Amino acid sequence: MKIVLASRNQGKLKELKALLASLPVEVVSLQDYPQVPEVAEDGATFAENAVKKARAVAAATGLLALADDSGLEVDYLNGAPGVYSARFAGEGRDDRANNEKLLRLLAGVPPEKRTARFRCVVAVATPGGEVYTAEGACAGVIAAEPRGNRGFGYDPLFFVPQLGKTFAELDPEIKNTISHRARALAGAREILTRLLKNYS
Repeated sequence: MKIVLASRNQGKLKELKALLASLPVEVVSLQDYPQVPEVAEDGATFAENAVKKARAVAAATGLLALADDSGLEVDYLNGAPGVYSARFAGEGRDDRANNEKLLRLLAGVPPEKRTARFRCVVAVATPGGEVYTAEGACAGVIAAEPRGNRGFGYDPLFFVPQLGKTFAELDPEIKNTISHRARALAGAREILTRLLKNYS
């Protein structure tokens, strides 16, 4: 059974292959389907974006498709940047610009009001149009300054109090057991296990 990841990101592909290694599936990405156009992520929620991508890719390839959308929600900012996490500082700006904007908006805000979470929604779509979703979240606090050089995005600012480190300071193996994406993908794995029984 072939499953297509609705992304061309090779890092995500590697992560998904590792997570689904015990299932009788072959995981491929959109790199293998250059004819499939990019799907605009214009939904108001992570779930809307993930479902839209998974549905479009399942329809275009005729295969089971898996898509995710994720981002950072900061309580003091009423859940921002949310679905705009990747383009928080504007289109074409990088991770550093996003982090600098976040720190500017939280300047002078005490630690107890800097609570936040990373959230991820994974959608699995069948070629027939059925869609199932799984969600994962990881709670933390926005640090006063960047720490660590691992990871990407907001990882240097996302401090996990129980571990005393930011995501960018954690070993990837540890991050991949507690992260929002790992938790959402664990739910997606259960969905795929059920679907495979129906397909066999």
